[in-house]
Amino acid sequence: MHAAPDLLDRVVAGARSRRRRLTATAAALSVAVIAAMPVGYVAAGSLATFPDQVTATVEPPAIDDTPPMRSDPPDLGDLGDGREFGHVKVGYLPKRLQWKHWSIDFGDKYSVTYDYKGDKNGFYCVQVYMYENDASLELTDRIQMYRSEEDGEDVTVGGRAGYLVIQNVGEDGMKGTPTLFVQLKERQWAEISFSPTYAKDLRSATRVEAELRRIGQGLSSTL
Repeated sequence: MHAAPDLLDRVVAGARSRRRRLTATAAALSVAVIAAMPVGYVAAGSLATFPDQVTATVEPPAIDDTPPMRSDPPDLGDLGDGREFGHVKVGYLPKRLQWKHWSIDFGDKYSVTYDYKGDKNGFYCVQVYMYENDASLELTDRIQMYRSEEDGEDVTVGGRAGYLVIQNVGEDGMKGTPTLFVQLKERQWAEISFSPTYAKDLRSATRVEAELRRIGQGLSSTL
């Protein structure tokens, strides 16, 4: 079944027609009431106000059903080669990877991504997401959740605390997102993620972990 092409017009026209009939009916009722009132009551001045009270129409408030336009979060600006941003330097990236010319900046949380072509609109290979100050508590809570579910493992990366886990398993029909969390300072953490496609390019879980660790070890804080 399909709606008629003029269905909307007929609904609007019908609504207007019903509104005119209701207004006319109210007006007729007000005249009948006034006609039935005692003469003295009408003469006393009620005629000036009573019809207004009967026939006054209160318009409903306007409804703005236009959905809000999505706005992109602010970025970190021109990062050159994308190896230094916010309060961190990236000392190591696997071969062929370069900054995608994409970043986001939420203040205490910010991120950049890398791929093979530097294409802002392409798929990422590696993402480095930084969490600082209060935002770092959000990340440590997530790590604690993984611990409680016995998902992933605590690791040490260059003498720093870390956690290795595969996130989002099965959500995209692939094997998930290999991720390494590394603590750079007391309230500064990095989340390093490989896209499932990039992880597949590396051909083995051993190499995926080795590259995650090398990136994590090469990160240095500028705080």
